[in-house]
Amino acid sequence: MRFIAAFAVVISHLSGQIVGTELPGLLDLITTLGPVGVAFFFVLSGFTLAWVADPGDTARLFWRRRAAKIYPNHLTTFAATLVLMVIAGVPVMLINTIPPLLLIEPWIPNFDALGGLTGINVPSWTLGCEMVFYLAFPWLIIFIGRIRPPRLWPWAAIVAAAIIAVPFAALLLPEQPATSWDPAVPQWQSWFAYSFPFTRMLEFVLGILMARIVISGKWIRLGMAPAFLLTVICVVVQSGLPGIFRLCAGPTAFALALVIAAGASADVRAVRTPFSGRIMVWLGEISFALYLVHYLVIQYGPIGGVHATGGAVTASLPTRLVQILLTVVISVALAAALYTVVERPAVRRFSRPAAKRGKPVAVPEAVDRP
Repeated sequence: MRFIAAFAVVISHLSGQIVGTELPGLLDLITTLGPVGVAFFFVLSGFTLAWVADPGDTARLFWRRRAAKIYPNHLTTFAATLVLMVIAGVPVMLINTIPPLLLIEPWIPNFDALGGLTGINVPSWTLGCEMVFYLAFPWLIIFIGRIRPPRLWPWAAIVAAAIIAVPFAALLLPEQPATSWDPAVPQWQSWFAYSFPFTRMLEFVLGILMARIVISGKWIRLGMAPAFLLTVICVVVQSGLPGIFRLCAGPTAFALALVIAAGASADVRAVRTPFSGRIMVWLGEISFALYLVHYLVIQYGPIGGVHATGGAVTASLPTRLVQILLTVVISVALAAALYTVVERPAVRRFSRPAAKRGKPVAVPEAVDRP
């Protein structure tokens, strides 16, 4: 499922190249896949960390493992971004380099100050949210672990309701200025509802609660098919909403949590699913790398130019289809290389103290298969 979510983000960033502006409804639907994919990863992150949590673990060791997972890929793609920016003649300034390097982009309300959609590796902003989630996780898992099993579903419902309420709360913020990429979306409201780490943490918490529901035996045995169908319906509805409501997960986040829980429950019962085959497992393993490299390929690859993600579509449909196919193929190939050369060796080398590296242990990422 991780690859499906990562690929949804890829497709959303290619949306303008796929349909142009001739079909606004379809364009909105494809564009919505990006926010949905991000929400999926936030929910999955909380679910997976709670699913593999070791009561004997320490906060320091946990943070070490997460840093070993995140930073090698991040620093590698950041260095590649700088090189590509220089080659393409994109201005390299403190404002569009230091915040992405330190993963503090989601704390900055003015996204245009970071260079907008030009030059920088935009998807890295979500890593800034994830780092906040990881810092809070040792305390969150203790607190949520104290919730009695019969109360887990009510707590999940409360958190889901809070997620739905976020864009309504954002409406209290100023309506000006608007974002450069959509005049209908106010900058402050977009930041609070979509990028602010504390509001996005609700999805992470929902994932933790859903993992506890499955672990404690309170899962309702909902199958993957109905959960997936519910998600599709929510995505279609979300794509038709105005302004910031189309950016926010809303009810879709809860549907995604159900899909993830249903997948984990199927794994526990050794039920085969379309996502349990070798190819899908491998694609899931490279999904984090794919998420980080694809935007660079879109900006600097076959589509042509750093303005490809926001500029007007001028190429013919056959040309665009070839460019899109090449972009996807190159992105997957680079993701496989990044995973093989950087991510996997770094996790093995740095996720544990030197004295313990000789002992065989289960690496959490290896079981991250919902």
